Order: sequence, then C-alpha cells, then structure tokens
Amino acid sequence: MPSTRRVRVNGAKISIMTPEALVSIGVGLALAAAAGFRIFVPLLALSLAAQSGWVELSPSFAWLATIPASVALATAMILEIAAYYVPFFDNMLDTLAAPVAVLAGIVASASLLTDLPLWLQYAIAIVGAGGTAGVVHASTSVLRLKSSALTAGFGNPVIATLELVGSILIAVLAVVLVVAVTNRFNAWRLGNGRGAVRSRTH
Repeated sequence: MPSTRRVRVNGAKISIMTPEALVSIGVGLALAAAAGFRIFVPLLALSLAAQSGWVELSPSFAWLATIPASVALATAMILEIAAYYVPFFDNMLDTLAAPVAVLAGIVASASLLTDLPLWLQYAIAIVGAGGTAGVVHASTSVLRLKSSALTAGFGNPVIATLELVGSILIAVLAVVLVVAVTNRFNAWRLGNGRGAVRSRTH
C-alpha cells in the first residue's frame, strides 16, 4: 500500500500522504493501544496476518511474517496472559512490562508504515505509537493498583480479563481495517488500470 503520492503544485512535484497511509497510521496507533493492554497480542495478530498475505509489512519488519516469530510471540502471549492472573505479581509485572509495551507499540506501528522515509516512519512510531502504548499501560497499571488496595487483589482478574478482551478486539479490528482498505485500494487501482487501457485502445 503506497504511503505517498507525487502531485504537481505550481509546476513542482511534491509528495503527500495518501488516505491509505493515514489509515495505516491510525491502525498503528490502535495496535499500540492494544499493546498497552497486552504486549504480544497485537504483534501476534500482525505476524499471522502478514503470513497469510493480508497485510504488507515494512521490509525492516519482515521477520514478523515468519513461523518462528509467530511461535515465539504466541508463547510469550500465553505466559503474559497467565502471569496477569497471579495476585500481586501482576502489579510487579506492570512495572517490568512498561518499557516493553512502549517498544511493542513502536514495532506494531512502524511495521505498517511502508514507503515512508525512515526518519518519518520512526518519528510517527516512537512519538505517536510509543506514547499511546505508554499512556494505556500506565492507566491500566494505576487501575490495577487501586483494585489491589480496595479488593486485596481479588478484583484484579476481572481487570485482567477486560484488558485481554480489549487487546484482542482492538488488534483484530485493526487488522480487518487494514485488509479492507488494502482490498479497496487494489480494486480501485485495477479499475483505473483497465480504464486507462480502454482509453488507449479507443
């Protein structure tokens, strides 16, 4: 999915972001939010979608579209999910996982930003997606601490379940959106190509 389009303004050609690129940025931020809830859920969703040919990843993140990456992410996801159901250990895990959640948000976002200058790709990923993942993770950490204090940890599994469901829903919807936009763009490009061929033959 091209991220920029060359247009002529006052005789000069400039590059502008396409609507598809803006969608990719939005989807990247959504996946970053999902990483704030559960680190490995959005990364696994991207890995499986890329292997299936549903999404196109930036060449720098082609490793995500491999079976070893999917297996490693699935294993890490299961361990992460299980750890959040251990009373009070979940609070310690929140602290340890904070920088990893930010990194996961950056990776999830940057992997979708194809055909952008590298500096712009990482600027969007680090500032936008990393910040989003950090804010979401910090918010849920504070909520879990309050739950631990008010319910002696018994309310934490409910929060953990809601976080997991939220992460899965956001990640799945984000991937579905990318697939839908990509298919629409490809259909539009194919239709334009056929129209151009007809115009040349008449």
